[in-house]
Amino acid sequence: MSVHLFGVRHHGPGCARALRSALETLKPDILLVEGPPDAHAAVPLLASKKMQPPVALLIYVPDAPQRAVFYPFTTFSPEWQALSYALARRIPARFMDLPQEIQLAREPAVAEETPGGPESPITPDLPAAADSARPHASAAGESNEGATAAAVAAAEPAAPPPDPMALLAQAAGYDDHELWWESEIEQRRDATDLFDAIFEAMDALRGDATPRDDEEAQREAHMRTVIRAAEAEGFQRIAIVSGAWHSPALARRGDPRADAAILNGLKSVKVEATWIPWTNSRLSYRSGYGAGISSPGWYGHLWAAPDRVPIRWAAQAAQLLRSEGLDASSASVIEAVRLGEALAAMRGLPMPGMAEMHEAIQTVLCHGGTSPMTLIRERLEIGEALGSVPPETPAVPLQRDLDTQIKRLRLERTAEIKERKLDLRNDTDRARSQLFHRLRLLGIEWAKPSYSGHSALGTFHEDWQLKWEPELAVALIEANVWGNTVARASAVYARHLADEADELPELSELLDRVILAELPEATEHLLARIQARAAVAADVRHLMDALPPLATVARYGNVRGTQAERVTPLIDALFTRALIGLPGACASLDDDAAAEMTVSIEHVHETVDLLNRDDQRAAWIAALRGLVTRDAIHGLVRGRAARLLLAMRALDGDELRRLAGLALSPAVSADQAAAWIEGALRGGGQALLLQDGLWRALDAWLAELSAETFVALLPLLRRAFAGFSAPERRSMGEKVRRLADAEDASASPATRGAREQLPLNHERATAVLPVLAQILGVDHHAE
Repeated sequence: MSVHLFGVRHHGPGCARALRSALETLKPDILLVEGPPDAHAAVPLLASKKMQPPVALLIYVPDAPQRAVFYPFTTFSPEWQALSYALARRIPARFMDLPQEIQLAREPAVAEETPGGPESPITPDLPAAADSARPHASAAGESNEGATAAAVAAAEPAAPPPDPMALLAQAAGYDDHELWWESEIEQRRDATDLFDAIFEAMDALRGDATPRDDEEAQREAHMRTVIRAAEAEGFQRIAIVSGAWHSPALARRGDPRADAAILNGLKSVKVEATWIPWTNSRLSYRSGYGAGISSPGWYGHLWAAPDRVPIRWAAQAAQLLRSEGLDASSASVIEAVRLGEALAAMRGLPMPGMAEMHEAIQTVLCHGGTSPMTLIRERLEIGEALGSVPPETPAVPLQRDLDTQIKRLRLERTAEIKERKLDLRNDTDRARSQLFHRLRLLGIEWAKPSYSGHSALGTFHEDWQLKWEPELAVALIEANVWGNTVARASAVYARHLADEADELPELSELLDRVILAELPEATEHLLARIQARAAVAADVRHLMDALPPLATVARYGNVRGTQAERVTPLIDALFTRALIGLPGACASLDDDAAAEMTVSIEHVHETVDLLNRDDQRAAWIAALRGLVTRDAIHGLVRGRAARLLLAMRALDGDELRRLAGLALSPAVSADQAAAWIEGALRGGGQALLLQDGLWRALDAWLAELSAETFVALLPLLRRAFAGFSAPERRSMGEKVRRLADAEDASASPATRGAREQLPLNHERATAVLPVLAQILGVDHHAE
């Protein structure tokens, strides 16, 4: 009987190639792989021809799907090659790590101590990952590379402990242990004694192989228990594939009673396992799952093209650049390869690695540019390959229904962003739109609306961007609790959201989303909820904020078979109540409340503009006129009302000049005057350039300010002009100058003579020019 340890690095092409060769030589009669025993039933699916890596084992708690863990695999993963070898030769293959039914049963507080590890819940956006939280996983090949999908909103990634592999890299003269591992392991052509060397290095690093914590002790105790069980069954050639870090602990199996004591009393929870498609980007550090490699595309190249690596890599880079319309000649490819080989020789490397080829390609093919290199990094060094799983893979009913609809609607999951332009007058496109909106209601963001070009949601045209992310598989499992089909689940969930919402704006926005998803039962429920809530709502701003989504429904609802007559009476009731309460709601507002009120006023204006009804327009103009002249109302609100009246052509130039004169008179405090200016100027600048009276009033007001007041109001003035583009601000400055010149030209000779006799303090005048130029966005040195 013999036990053979193969310490590997997850996703290491050199380790995978050497392991496959070693297994061919050893011909083991059983294979033990570090991985989740809970997934034994899913392992045979790996042999299916329709299983295309990268893929991942997904293990989750059925009653709490957000508690889940991923174990990613790709073609050059040593575990993938080991399992493929065993299935092809029909020899037993067993996972031997501590079951996830135990690891997922741990209290969340324990899991949060090491964010990013296989057993700890993290969000996909956190930088901590399985490898970064476990340095031996990153450098020495921790094969349990799962990363959980449950969100921990307030968890901060813990600082990783010192990386033991960095010691070996430094001893070899490397600052980066990734480069050391690649050159010494992944690019090694003679792998005869590779695993003996890895074991010796790990043994030296671990010393007596004492686990660092209880979690590691439990995992290694369970793996030793599985090895003893295989020995007891009489297997003669036992091959063990584990993370290199664990090899010394598995070689020294010690007293079984000690391991039994470590594992005694551990709690467990029911779990289920399945396969899901994975992506190359999720194999890289940038993903947040951190499965162990920063450049999966490069490692895939090392696996697929072990000979003439530099030449083929440079050729692929040139082909990518040409596909994007960039120049990349054959001569440049040759020069890039020569430069990469020269760099490798200077650094004492047997062949160029990714670092050398990266530098060479950027220098020669990209001419030193960073933008083309970013393209190569994203599309070549990382890549966006998306795997696939066979149809017989276990899945929840909601996933099955989605698969059926994807096939029926001729859609496809891809890891790259795909654009979809839909015409809702086409039955197929309308069904696609239904599916996208229903999935978004469920929080499954496979498709996201794109507002570029001619399209806008709610019209006959919609633009979408589709990109499949692996974690959406967990979202589907979570959403299955609401129903077994996309239509049923989204309708039930929408009703649930309606029952949970307390405010009118939330309900009206949800109604818009439900109508876009074409869910009649949920629409009826929401209309009833909105009517009931509107009957008792007293907050004027809530009434105003609820109008735009309802207006969208009334304006475009017929496109999706929803009659506008159902929503119009509700809009009329909310609109009338909002206008009645508006003057009182605008009284005695502080600066923050005034800013919020202007947003709500713009929501009503948006509604009136969208519905384009004469009766609403007249009522809204009357309401705005009631605001612009009331001194008790905040200047920001009065200024905004004046600008909206101007936009509706309900205010002429003379009246605007009169209002500006009142708002900027000496009797009005400087801060309220500045607030009026901010409200009046907000919006497009071209219409304002035609209002000479406004600019004369503004110019006169500024001229009368004291130096101290001007400095105090400068931030408010800058904010008022900040929304305009630089050309617009320049035109405004020129406008004021022309008005001043025109006034001088029209003044009487006596007036002009009196002005010329006034003493001019050139020093003070020069000092103020930079300030005025900063406000108006002009270059005061240009004249």
